Amino acid sequence: MKVKEKIMDADDIERTLNRLVYEIVERNKGSKNLAVVGIRTRGEFLAKRIAEKISKLENNQIPVGILDITFYRDDIRLKLRQPEVKTTEINFSIDDRDIILVDDVLFTGRTVRAALDELMDFGRPKTVQLVVLIDRGNRELPIQADFVGRRVKTSLNEEIRVKLREVDGEDSVILIERD
Repeated sequence: MKVKEKIMDADDIERTLNRLVYEIVERNKGSKNLAVVGIRTRGEFLAKRIAEKISKLENNQIPVGILDITFYRDDIRLKLRQPEVKTTEINFSIDDRDIILVDDVLFTGRTVRAALDELMDFGRPKTVQLVVLIDRGNRELPIQADFVGRRVKTSLNEEIRVKLREVDGEDSVILIERD
């Protein structure tokens, strides 16, 4: 694999998250009914950053939850290795809330489908709005993000890697070409 292009650096990610926060607050006419839920692993940390920014902007504490979708994936039986299962942490009621679902990259739509299935096991939200840092196209399911940081058209032999300081020690987004 070789790095084809650096798409975003730390400053780009910070500016993009700031813009997304303003778009979320504007579309929802404030933050009164919002809760933010991130999909493990990198969506979790983006969700925490987004919730913190909304809380500061609106002077209102925003609940944050984390989804581990391992057992909800439709490809779990296709993978040979043992999946690493972590916990889902939603310590608040999602009933009648406007849920902001966060992931790092939207590609086929299968991760989001699995996240929606799991989320509905926790209750019945008023709305679920999807936020992604990168939308790379090539959907296999009819899923569309409500808020997109950046759209990057990719081929099937390319991959987007999001690096976040909480996991990887740095913030960046790179495009990789597979051999």
